[in-house]
Amino acid sequence: MNAIAPSPARQLGFAVRPRLRRRELALLAIVAGALVLGRASLASTLAGHLALGDLRLLGLYLGGIAAVHVAFVLTGRRSDQILLPTVALLGGISLLVMERLPQGLVVQRFVGHDLGLAQLQVGWLLLSLALLAVLAVVVRSDNWLRLYKYSWAAAGIALLLAVFVFGRDVNGAQLDLCLGPVCGQPSEPLKVILVVFLAGYLAENRELLAGASTRLGPLRLPPLPYLAPMLAMLGIALAVVGFQHDLGSALLYFAVFLFLLYIATARVSYVALGLLLFLAGSAVLYEIYPVVRLRVDIWLNPWSDPQGAGYQTLRALYALGTGGILGTGLGAGLPSVGATPAIPVIQSDFVFAAVAEEMGLLGALAVLACYLVIAERGLRIAATAQDDFRALLAAGLTLVVVVQAAIIVGGNIKLVPLTGITLPFVSYGGSSLVANALVVGLLLALSDRGVEPPPPPRPRRRVFGPGTAEGVA
Repeated sequence: MNAIAPSPARQLGFAVRPRLRRRELALLAIVAGALVLGRASLASTLAGHLALGDLRLLGLYLGGIAAVHVAFVLTGRRSDQILLPTVALLGGISLLVMERLPQGLVVQRFVGHDLGLAQLQVGWLLLSLALLAVLAVVVRSDNWLRLYKYSWAAAGIALLLAVFVFGRDVNGAQLDLCLGPVCGQPSEPLKVILVVFLAGYLAENRELLAGASTRLGPLRLPPLPYLAPMLAMLGIALAVVGFQHDLGSALLYFAVFLFLLYIATARVSYVALGLLLFLAGSAVLYEIYPVVRLRVDIWLNPWSDPQGAGYQTLRALYALGTGGILGTGLGAGLPSVGATPAIPVIQSDFVFAAVAEEMGLLGALAVLACYLVIAERGLRIAATAQDDFRALLAAGLTLVVVVQAAIIVGGNIKLVPLTGITLPFVSYGGSSLVANALVVGLLLALSDRGVEPPPPPRPRRRVFGPGTAEGVA
């Protein structure tokens, strides 16, 4: 008997039947209800009486979330059902905060219309949701990532070099690359490229890195011939970012590198050596770069210049204290004095302080809990991966989001020096939203358990004619 070959459509994973995602739908309904209540609370505070306010932007956002869920249902996805509601909640909080802040903080002109902060943010959120959905639905193979890791690394470094040459200066750091009216930070997609490269290289050389060692006196160092390409790529990225004074991205890259190296090799000595190198490098940077020295000094004692360099940190601490446990309420805080933000760059660097002031400690903990959920789901995906590359890729993508959130939250609460990176899915910024949507889209694709097989055919009931014995074939 000749086997019937599956159709090309089924081989690609598109010949599927719809599959309900009940848990995801229930969680999205809860998220939508919470965001509508939040928007009503904000409108009521601003109006001085019960009001719903203008729900158009929130309606567009919830419509985008619903469209992504429907796409997952119609394409029969069997991927994680917790990640999308978690990201939806973070994005919804971001939209509420952007609607709360003065709209003139960011204004861009498109097709003859001036778009304010909230309008721009909802546009980026919708674009990010579209990218997330496309990756989660279309990506069925990881060969385009694992086989071309060096090409991806070269493209990322070239992008950073382009910023170094043609970039725009932002607050003393050369971060943005502009194409017409649209500007973005290539350091955001570079974090994904770095994880792809590290996952591919570590997966290929995992046994050698975990077992072999080079002795230097009493120290057991990594096998340098196998570690050199990875260190070279990381060193180039850190050097270029360091020259651009984007120290937040440099810290993020180095932390993700150390975590992935430990996950791949389980060698504590590698982490210890990395931390020693980090401390030594930090001391050198403190002496070389005035911006590093300034940020460390302000972290240690912001009261030394309360009206100057320490103003941001002190205002953030004041906002955290004002919020208390329950918060002042959406719209009842002090994010601005007239048209001037009470905390400079509040829409990106200090958005967590704005959330903590108006939503209180409970609201801030809820935001942090969302990142813990992302960490749990991402590491679960890594633990159940089919091979080393997928496991390291899922772990690295998860770390990118969680470590970045930890760094910026730590800077807001004066736990670590302020680095100036964004809070994933909450801060304003198109490049940040798109890059983090790329991360979650890939995690969803990695979590997919494949197309659900069709149900077995029902046994056909035989119709027996007159005089035919029942049960005769």
